[in-house]
Amino acid sequence: MESQIIIGDALSELKRLPEKSIHCCVTSPPYWGLRDYGVDGQIGLEERPRDYIEKLVKVFSQVKRVLRDDGTLWLNLGDSYNSGTSGSRDPGRWPKQSRNDHKTKRTVFDGLKPKELVGIPWRVAFALQDDGWYLRQDIIWAKPNPMPESVKDRCTKSHEYIFLLSKKPKYYFDHEAIKEPAGDKGNANSFRGGCYVNGDIDNATMGKRTVSGNTKLRVPTGWDTEKGSHGTLHKKGRSDPAYSFARKTDSEGKPGLPKQHRENREDIHYSGMRNKRSVWTVATKPYKEAHFATFPPDLIKPCILAGCPESGIVLDPFFGSGTVGMVAKKNGRGFIGIELNPDYIKLAKKRINKVEYQLTF
Repeated sequence: MESQIIIGDALSELKRLPEKSIHCCVTSPPYWGLRDYGVDGQIGLEERPRDYIEKLVKVFSQVKRVLRDDGTLWLNLGDSYNSGTSGSRDPGRWPKQSRNDHKTKRTVFDGLKPKELVGIPWRVAFALQDDGWYLRQDIIWAKPNPMPESVKDRCTKSHEYIFLLSKKPKYYFDHEAIKEPAGDKGNANSFRGGCYVNGDIDNATMGKRTVSGNTKLRVPTGWDTEKGSHGTLHKKGRSDPAYSFARKTDSEGKPGLPKQHRENREDIHYSGMRNKRSVWTVATKPYKEAHFATFPPDLIKPCILAGCPESGIVLDPFFGSGTVGMVAKKNGRGFIGIELNPDYIKLAKKRINKVEYQLTF
């Protein structure tokens, strides 16, 4: 199983990798205007957002070249404000993240005024879409422990984006590997995609439900609304099984519901799991040996499990302290990491060497 860490510039080193050799890419480039890692040539220190975006498009064009045709890109990006200066960290508190000689005054450029939210994640996502990527999904990384902010004219930022992009309309995605618990209630909240929202009485009681939104919805023609009809049966359903939603279940039925029987419908097994949803609540976790923010392993594990088959190769062209490599190795995948800063490579090797491969098949 191939695994290696390469020191150098992401764009230059990606050009050396063979075409269609990578199963998926999971990465987080330096955010624009937020952090200086003290290495010449670093992405993220560009004066204008458009310059930053152009560089990322070039990098990910090479990522697309080295990905297999069924490969995916999972891209984490945070946003920035046009705050007045670039290199916004206080050098007294963050000596390895800021340099006074890089600070320059920002005024109005690229249509941005001071204090405006730049919208970097979506600008990058749309630029990649224009470059031929399929933009498949925006995933919200919700942080229950966000960085405190002293702002008084907006809310504290507590989320970032992960974009799922693919080379082709069909691609490898193991949705079974990342399913999540569906909960223990079989009530109306989950019936037919949430027809009943915030219901206060369980389905088993067959009682009246409260709904949110417009409660005066028109009842479709033919629906039986008489007492005991459950409000979801077509009038013909009592005599014609083709109109009934009832199914034969493989055991006792879904928890909280009476047994249903329909001999001409296939058995349904309720596993208690559901497809993973697009809001991921994951706490940030500090890495004491790093002077910069690192991926929480729990954030990127679903990306790797869904995007890369076991024994496949995961790429991270902005390797940092090696969290992608660490999680890939732990879950039976190989990895290739590219990192410009030699100090971070030392940290990455130290972390990854402590991990043993754990094949799950």
